[in-house]
Amino acid sequence: MNIQKTKYILASQSPRRSKLLAQIGINFETLPSDFIEDISINLPPSKLSMNFAKNKAKAVAKKYKSRWVIGADTIVTLRGRIFGKPNSFGEGNEMLRALSGKTHDVFTGVSIQNIEKKINLTFYERTKVTLKKLTDEDIFFYLKNHKPYDKSGSYGIQGYFSVFVKKINGCYFNIVGLPLHKLYLMLKSIEEEF
Repeated sequence: MNIQKTKYILASQSPRRSKLLAQIGINFETLPSDFIEDISINLPPSKLSMNFAKNKAKAVAKKYKSRWVIGADTIVTLRGRIFGKPNSFGEGNEMLRALSGKTHDVFTGVSIQNIEKKINLTFYERTKVTLKKLTDEDIFFYLKNHKPYDKSGSYGIQGYFSVFVKKINGCYFNIVGLPLHKLYLMLKSIEEEF
């Protein structure tokens, strides 16, 4: 197996994850998983992100047993509360008000699977993000103009929202959707086996 030559399947429809994989020269196609997330499952955020990543990858890997599949899931949490994707302006507003001026955690679970080769490697990365105090105007402007309804925690750090980020402790790419350094190390470790 050669990382640059192997064609992976990314079990995600996230354009951000696609961009990140392309950025490090991974050859892949996207086949979104039909796994439905349920954030009411009682697991710590690290385990929940890994559970979702594993199940997303598994749903695709079962259909393509000889292929290498990468699944991922990103979760935003603050003091044990999980922030999913907002369903409305009101939900987005409530999430950003809660995160305003505080430090929250972003967990991304990643799963690499190949059923034929009996590989099921799942891990997570954690990054701490500190936001400035957001005004009502900041929140209204961001939600109205950037509509972050496909993003956990109601924000995307790689866009305009970056002006509200005071500090990051950990992997930046993890917040965007894939911990690139750790993912690359895991792919290299698998490459050495095959």
